[in-house]
Amino acid sequence: MNLELKKAIDQISKDKGIDRDMLIDTLEEAIRASVAKKYGDKMDIEVNFNEETGDIEVYQFKVVVDEVEDPDTEILMDEARVHDPEVELDDAVGFRLQVEDLGRIAAQSAKQVIIQRMRDAEQEIIYEEYKNRTGEIVSGIIQRRDRSGWIINLGRTEALLPKDRQIPRERFRQGDRVEGLIIEVRKEGRGPQIIITRSDPEYMTALFRREVPEVADGTVNIMGVARDPGLRAKVTVLSQDSNVDPVGACVGVRGSRIHNIVQELRGERIDIVLWSPDIATYAANALSPARVSKIAIDDAEKSLEVVVPEDQLTPAIGKKGQNVKLAAKLLGWKIDIFTNSRYNKLNKDRQLLEQLASAVQVPMADFVEAGFDTLESIAERTNEELLDIQGISEENIGTLRAALNLLISQNPQTDDEPEESGADYDEV
Repeated sequence: MNLELKKAIDQISKDKGIDRDMLIDTLEEAIRASVAKKYGDKMDIEVNFNEETGDIEVYQFKVVVDEVEDPDTEILMDEARVHDPEVELDDAVGFRLQVEDLGRIAAQSAKQVIIQRMRDAEQEIIYEEYKNRTGEIVSGIIQRRDRSGWIINLGRTEALLPKDRQIPRERFRQGDRVEGLIIEVRKEGRGPQIIITRSDPEYMTALFRREVPEVADGTVNIMGVARDPGLRAKVTVLSQDSNVDPVGACVGVRGSRIHNIVQELRGERIDIVLWSPDIATYAANALSPARVSKIAIDDAEKSLEVVVPEDQLTPAIGKKGQNVKLAAKLLGWKIDIFTNSRYNKLNKDRQLLEQLASAVQVPMADFVEAGFDTLESIAERTNEELLDIQGISEENIGTLRAALNLLISQNPQTDDEPEESGADYDEV
């Protein structure tokens, strides 16, 4: 083999960063296995790489015995002492083998080992490079599409943009450049698997961190993100410096900063929301652009009753409930939307129901639990149906009917009362 193999090992170890001793050990083992396969696996074979000559030396070891039963593993004392006069019984004697085609075997083994080691080393280097880059934006070229999603060429390796991490209705062609956020790096047999996303809220946060210096340096904090990917998003911000307007910082001069983010997200509309520790104020900000008249808070149920003017119901709810849905995601609270007239009627209904409950000495919650929230809903039912209300019996149902009729006569419904209008959305 002379010195060519030695030079090749040295060069590859230097260029690829592969441990030289590990490369030599693996090469020796590969050649040992090749020789054993060619001449028999019962033979005790040892392979050494000669550092001085660059040669591969193959030795066969045999045990010294009085009577040979297996010529591949045993040798007589007389024959052994020809090679070593001091040999004793049961000693192992090594003989250098002149293996046929050793040069070809060594070359093939060396090539296979080096290629595999290079591949393993490169995969390990790539994994080490990317394993701590979760939450970082990367850019690459669309390579191809498979059943899992789009395969993106990052240069030294590939990333996967899964179908469920894409922006809906977003279309790519081979050769397109695309960005995404690394959310996972998995170590697999075929090499590191880098998973990226374009639809997660974290991706939008990373885009703001890149485009807005105040976010990058911590002056402005992103407190929350709610997205309907590709359509609309709400981003909550808070300034740590009273002299810095967090909304203005994120929007930029003439909308330059927010424009870059919107463009990257294929026109996704973004509302910048000012965070507040007061849940009512926060909710009012989150429901922008709608104007809010009043907010009633139920801390126990983490729910809000939001009252808006008649002309603000549509913007408060948004197209297909989008505005209130995103606001609910931001807050993590249930949100019920009412117009002023509807809320006033609801309050009136509650007051009347409380009076009725007091008259028959039955908790109002029992009426509500039974599905009755207005006097009219009770009046429409038969006595038998009303007996299903906890606390209502044949003894007090007469009192219930008398009180009900009195309250209805004192509070007649008018024909011009507005129709019910409103919407409720839970945090998703």
